Amino acid sequence: MPLPKTAIPGRLQAYFTERGIRMTQQRRAILAVIETATKHLDASQLLRKVQRVDASVDRSTIYRTLQLLKRHGLIDELDLLHIGGEGHYYERKMNRDHIHIACLRCGKITEFVTGTYDRLKQQIEKECHFKVLVSRLEVGGYCSACRQ
Repeated sequence: MPLPKTAIPGRLQAYFTERGIRMTQQRRAILAVIETATKHLDASQLLRKVQRVDASVDRSTIYRTLQLLKRHGLIDELDLLHIGGEGHYYERKMNRDHIHIACLRCGKITEFVTGTYDRLKQQIEKECHFKVLVSRLEVGGYCSACRQ
């Protein structure tokens, strides 16, 4: 199941422009790949995809741009049950919190959006007198293809 298409291509670039953040050709290529990604990417996967667009992009440019995007709250960094090693995965910020469902065999990540999750956060706020600003939930198991 691909990521929800909640981001409009060019939105990250528009954010940079609106805030006066320098937009280089390399950053433009990185943002385009992030905005059009159909799955969660780690830094190495992002680098490979971006280098198909702009071969001059190197690993340090990827990491600097990821840090900049995180600092501005435009992407989330995920540690998805250590699938495929100790890597971290990146996704553009969604408008709604969601649950990451990870297949421990094939590594497929599915995003699950449900009102139940929203109600759970509301219940936590009410019962614990706590304002939820960040929530992450990961579920590991086997997808339908790997269970067979």
